[in-house]
Amino acid sequence: MLGLIKGKAVLIGPTDCIGHGACKTACPFDAITLVFGTERRGLDIPLLKPNFESNVPGIYVAGELGGMGLIKNALTQGQQALEAIAKAGVKRPGALDVLIVGAGPAGLAASLAAKKMGLSYETVEQDALGGAVFQYPRGKLVMTAPVVLPLIGKVQFRNTTKEELLKFWTQACNGNGLKIRYKERVENMERKDGAFHVRTSTQQYVAASVLLAIGRRGTPRKLGVPGEELPKVVYRLIDPEQYRGQKVIVVGGGDSALEAAASIAELGDTEVCLSYRGGAFQRAKQRNRRRVDEASAKGQLKLLLNSQIRAIREDAVLMNQAGKDVQLRNDAVIVSAGGILPNDFLKSIGIQVETKYGTA
Repeated sequence: MLGLIKGKAVLIGPTDCIGHGACKTACPFDAITLVFGTERRGLDIPLLKPNFESNVPGIYVAGELGGMGLIKNALTQGQQALEAIAKAGVKRPGALDVLIVGAGPAGLAASLAAKKMGLSYETVEQDALGGAVFQYPRGKLVMTAPVVLPLIGKVQFRNTTKEELLKFWTQACNGNGLKIRYKERVENMERKDGAFHVRTSTQQYVAASVLLAIGRRGTPRKLGVPGEELPKVVYRLIDPEQYRGQKVIVVGGGDSALEAAASIAELGDTEVCLSYRGGAFQRAKQRNRRRVDEASAKGQLKLLLNSQIRAIREDAVLMNQAGKDVQLRNDAVIVSAGGILPNDFLKSIGIQVETKYGTA
């Protein structure tokens, strides 16, 4: 991405940057700063203290909700947040020491840490173990890094698949007797008598502290166009095979969009269009951009840069590309435009949020 020309650092491949924290760690001159969002694309982040506590005393945030979506970072933050909760030592008669909301990487590490430290806890998850990882397409290659987990020790995963990673996490849960309640969604939270009373879709909990380890994918970013409510519109790819023989439009410019488009195109008997509002894929990994370029060169995939969908119909999609209105025959639309912060929920429990535009 960077080149040294006449003794000065010059951007020679800026779109290759994926914002990985390892670059900051590896830089011998401490010349790299990690930021949230970009000048154009803001990122909503809850206001947090260095110990992961929000502006509401007793409510902590770790993982993707706090802006750290990489698996290793989320695992580390979940553990660190639990250590901060244990250090605070807040106890309430008849209440759990901590309620962990979410069983993705951050929630899993937090649950292991709570178990190791002997804290009374419960973990609730609205979907299944793995959180955002569980929603990845089948067979997706997952890139992570070695990390030390409570009760388990050093985990050496680097490049693995979604299925292998979830199998390992399932064994970690079962082998250590973790208490995780699945298909249970938090609906309301309020503080009474010095403790948090949390109502879920199935029961009520009382906890001295709460760790929010939820992601952003539970609230997908929508297009806001007519026809988006049609059943042919979905917000994640589960299995490319279900689209065999169909005309598919994938919307988005990040890794999930490029992976979805390439995976379906590589089936060989589909018509796939990848629609992105920008002129270049600046947020996707080089490997995914290469897959899309190869599929495009083979005629398996059509790139629609500088395009935006205007309306969705039963058998077609209306869009504007580079100032021109076009209509495309269509059977399915996959919107991979990321997720949005659950602002209404955060606001209801008093957590303040700020929007970062390329700032630390």
